[in-house]
Amino acid sequence: MQKYIIRRILQFIPMLFLITVVVFGLAKAAPGDVLTGEMLDPNIPPEVYEIRREALGLNDPIYVQYWTWLASVSKADFGMSMQYSGRTVIELIQARIMNTLYLSLFALAITLAISIPIGIYSATKKYSLFDYGATTFAFLGLATPNFFAGLLAIYVFAFWLGWFPAQGTTTAIGLSGFELFLDKLRHLVLPGFTLGLASTAAYMRYMRTEILEVKGSDFIRTARAKGLSNQSVLYKHTLRNSLIPIITLLGLEFGTLLSGAIITERVFNYPGLGTLFINSITNRDYPVIMAINLILAITILIGNLLADIFYAVVDPRIRYD
Repeated sequence: MQKYIIRRILQFIPMLFLITVVVFGLAKAAPGDVLTGEMLDPNIPPEVYEIRREALGLNDPIYVQYWTWLASVSKADFGMSMQYSGRTVIELIQARIMNTLYLSLFALAITLAISIPIGIYSATKKYSLFDYGATTFAFLGLATPNFFAGLLAIYVFAFWLGWFPAQGTTTAIGLSGFELFLDKLRHLVLPGFTLGLASTAAYMRYMRTEILEVKGSDFIRTARAKGLSNQSVLYKHTLRNSLIPIITLLGLEFGTLLSGAIITERVFNYPGLGTLFINSITNRDYPVIMAINLILAITILIGNLLADIFYAVVDPRIRYD
């Protein structure tokens, strides 16, 4: 297993290199830069902006700009933000990454807590009224875009019922201790459920389908023939073998939750990496764009590695040596 993990980590290097090349090329292919746009002061002469552009290296050939960025990143230096003058990229990310991490973990916890029990129960009560209701919910969850679900949640639960706040991470300044925790938790509810909606629906369908498929296997019939109880067959044999596709989804979800939060954070005006990423794209803040993309790529690669490791934990037949 150790050799496999080391080999996979070494494979990350060329993959990350190719990802950065593609993302940097696409970012540079977009028209304009941080010193163009309607927000610039029209009273400042264009020559001033040209001098600034030259100082930032925006007039250099694209391969020179990429090499300069790569050399800095290899030293763990992501540079200075072009949009937020005087602030480093690391500072901007550190100020927001925990908010996105809390939101992603909250959404993931909701997804697992709802989808797996409902998927199991739907499979054991196939074609029941509950099963039809869960299937309908799953189809609606998969068909509803994040931004529409977010706007609907804000209208119903924030404006109409007034149960939860519609934006931000805290209501008041000066809260501490348990009060601060509860306040932050209330602000996570609406964006968390919105972010986890599609994943919950997908996990429910995968869980139901896999359990139904595994229940028809020979080893399940053998377990029943031995006189094992239904609970023992379900949780010790059926469920364990049904978790492999769920682990695959979790490996992908590890990184895509951070990227999926981009739309959700924008809808709820949640100060995380998503809003920072959108603002950076709008203002062509290349150092911030590249840093966030690199973080997302690393999390997706790590998620897939963790999924491969958990395969061997769930299914003893899988070995990587």
